[in-house]
Amino acid sequence: MQLDPAASDFRLSAHDVLSSTNTEALMRARAAEAGPLWITARQQTAGRGRQGREWVSTPGNLYATLLVCDPAPPERAPELSFVAALALYDAIIAGAAVLRGQLVFKWPNDILHGMQKLAGILIESEVAASRLAVAIGIGVNCMHHPTDVAYPATDLASAGAAVTAEDLFSTLSRTMAQRLDQWKRGAGFAGIRADWLVHAQGVGEDIRVRLPNRELTGRFETLDEHGRLLLRLADGAIQTVAAGDVFPIAASGLGAH
Repeated sequence: MQLDPAASDFRLSAHDVLSSTNTEALMRARAAEAGPLWITARQQTAGRGRQGREWVSTPGNLYATLLVCDPAPPERAPELSFVAALALYDAIIAGAAVLRGQLVFKWPNDILHGMQKLAGILIESEVAASRLAVAIGIGVNCMHHPTDVAYPATDLASAGAAVTAEDLFSTLSRTMAQRLDQWKRGAGFAGIRADWLVHAQGVGEDIRVRLPNRELTGRFETLDEHGRLLLRLADGAIQTVAAGDVFPIAASGLGAH
């Protein structure tokens, strides 16, 4: 893996095998290593997604985490999921223009192609060495995808875009720097939010939102100023959702990956 020359403020630690790039990043933060630092691996032995779900991590796909320290006030750290989604979209389209208009964002952290999961983002944070350390984990199915998962998956090659993990990462290192500059430690989130909504799946449509202890059904109105989903319930009330799994009503039989 190599950084794009435009990402000169970033450092890179590339590995053949890690348990998890996020785990490695947070371990580095506890040892007082400063970001911005990219951690990459050709293979993960214990890759994970949201809520501890397994992320199948065999060679050929992209597994990368950006460690940033004190990137913004703590309450703004979840906004980095949207920053990362846009940076990843920019990188994919730069290497595979044929996919322009075919990719959508599934709130809060996935990129889909044809209603199938192409990429996921995992934001994890903790206070380490008296700083807020945030690990922005990114997994992209480049050459292959898992088939024994509840939510259908796909990969770039299957979508007609033969982009290698190495080439995608090089571009991503540049587009991430650009989107972080746009975000401006949270001051520019309004622009990030607007750009994200352009590619959002399900806005104005009925969706299901799976929470830890219940499910909600309603219309996906928009995102609020903090990136939380605004769901209009059947009685007309607006429910604000900070985290959950979103599914189109038509996909009511699908689980989460």
